[in-house]
Amino acid sequence: MNSQAEIIAHRGGRWPGMSENTLDAFTTAFDHGVIWMETDVHASADGILFAAHDEDLGRIAGRPHRIGDLTASELDAVDLRGGGRLPRMGDLFEALPEARWNIDVKAGHSIAATVRTLRRCRAERRVRLASFHSSTLRRLRTALPGTLTSAGTSEVARFALAAAVGLPAGLAPMPAGVDALQVPVRVRGVPVITSGLVSRAHERNLLVHAWTVNAAEDMRTLLARGIDGIVTDEVALALSVVRSPPIRRNNRRR
Repeated sequence: MNSQAEIIAHRGGRWPGMSENTLDAFTTAFDHGVIWMETDVHASADGILFAAHDEDLGRIAGRPHRIGDLTASELDAVDLRGGGRLPRMGDLFEALPEARWNIDVKAGHSIAATVRTLRRCRAERRVRLASFHSSTLRRLRTALPGTLTSAGTSEVARFALAAAVGLPAGLAPMPAGVDALQVPVRVRGVPVITSGLVSRAHERNLLVHAWTVNAAEDMRTLLARGIDGIVTDEVALALSVVRSPPIRRNNRRR
């Protein structure tokens, strides 16, 4: 694993003159050579799936509405503060047929819309599903057998604990379809992604993705530990770091 780490464009990446989670942002990331896009999803009042991080429109559009309270046609007409409009996931699948999508299902009421959209667009093999909630992941895995998912929070915690104390891998089994541990660099100042965790994950044929990493030095440190993917807003920077030869340090004593 990790012949070259994957860059995963967080909300499409941060680009001048573009809002996050828009077709323009995702297209720009793809044009830069990124295949994997990351987005959260929420369903409209009439069950249409939209790419959006927040459950409401306050931060991104200055509107006092929840996404789930508006119809798809109403959401289609909302202008975002940074330009552009919220895209429907079905339209993103169609506009970028060669892209792959890391989709975080934020709320339980979006599960049915996610399943329906993936089936309608025949996108079950173009995505990796994620969620902080184990119950959401269980429902998605049941409805979409064979679709990749990342490990949930409790599954990652069990795996990391087993790795830390040297327990056999069989004591922390992963559900079928899990191909990645997607974890923060640190929690409350404590490093999560250690060389030991990465090594144990690779023994289980699991990828390790770090989120959300925007500093070049952090990227280099994680690459040295063998991670397989970097979730980042700074797509162009991450690409340059990944494509650059590793820095060789002179450790000879003076």
